[in-house]
Amino acid sequence: MSHPLESPEFFRDPYPLLAALRERGPVQRVRSGPHGATWLVTGWAEARTAMAEPRLSKDTTRYFADKPSTRDLAPAVSATMLATDPPDHTRLRRLAVKAFTPAAVARLEPRIAETADALLERMAARGGTADLVEDFAVPLPIEVISDLLGVPRADRAALRRWSNDLFAAGAPDTIDAASHAISDYMTELIAGKRAAAAGGSGGPDPDLLSGLIAARDEGDQLSEFELVSLAVLLVVAGHETTTSLIGNGALALLRDDALRTRLRQDPALVPDAVEELLRHDSPITTATFRYAAEPLTLGGAEIAAGDVVLVSPGAANRDPARFADPDTLALGRSAGHLSFGHGPHHCLGAPLARLEGRIAFQALLTRFPDLRLAVPPAELQWRHTRLMRGLAHLPVVCTP
Repeated sequence: MSHPLESPEFFRDPYPLLAALRERGPVQRVRSGPHGATWLVTGWAEARTAMAEPRLSKDTTRYFADKPSTRDLAPAVSATMLATDPPDHTRLRRLAVKAFTPAAVARLEPRIAETADALLERMAARGGTADLVEDFAVPLPIEVISDLLGVPRADRAALRRWSNDLFAAGAPDTIDAASHAISDYMTELIAGKRAAAAGGSGGPDPDLLSGLIAARDEGDQLSEFELVSLAVLLVVAGHETTTSLIGNGALALLRDDALRTRLRQDPALVPDAVEELLRHDSPITTATFRYAAEPLTLGGAEIAAGDVVLVSPGAANRDPARFADPDTLALGRSAGHLSFGHGPHHCLGAPLARLEGRIAFQALLTRFPDLRLAVPPAELQWRHTRLMRGLAHLPVVCTP
């Protein structure tokens, strides 16, 4: 059975196909192969259940151990914390979550606001047309996560390029090459930070990566491989989804003059708007890999051991059984979107993404109240990846 999630139409607008699949049932088989079936979960209740279901494993190493492959994905990329089960996942998450407590995230607000203002000032100084993705939605979260991890400024463009290449649908060689480039870079960066710390030149304001290195060197059960893998995951997950939140959200606001005006008049509504923008056009169309470690029934589907289960937050967030008139952008909905996941793998960076989204939209609405699209919506280019839902470019006319 051919996979329905690989067409240009799907990348441009996945929601009609996801809705059609959901109407046939909340859990549908979308592919059969020699190693079992692949199931797509589109119902909200079923997606939420699947995300917390212990029989659905994320341990890719175990799944692929006996399956032939021609891929050459760097282990530090293929076996991140996202691709582990408890107790390993619990231990790794405990170390990483320290950077994303409410207090830790709140300390980042001035720096995020300063970065957002500087990027928009640069757009205003140039005037005319800008690319809101390349000029704002990409560099803002890249700067934030790079500051957090202590990535030198000169290396950030390369890091962004490798991260972007990791999601290149239908380009396995590109993905594999990028995985080694980013893994090798993080290995070298960690070695450099360890050497600096040993030489007493760690600096007055240690970054998160230096803290993780210290934890590793003090015997906190973090192997060198896990340290590199965690660094890769934080830099990739720490900006890709936020870039899509800002880009997708900005497009939605550009297409809704009334909502834009309302948010400008009452900035206190922006946090609620961030939640609704996350629901309406989720940065994650299809969540990362899961498979059935043992048979289970989900949404009426009998899933065999070894079957792959793809959970779609993008589809679940528009399930009419959970959200009235789900294709419409509307403030004041009750919480419940699954854009940050649910259960043990709930996104630990969610507080940071929410903060970045709030600051980004507030700054954008303030600086450019008359911002408008520079091209018709039908001409916009979307990234070709099943996992992420994001614009490749967002041309706008910016009049300060």
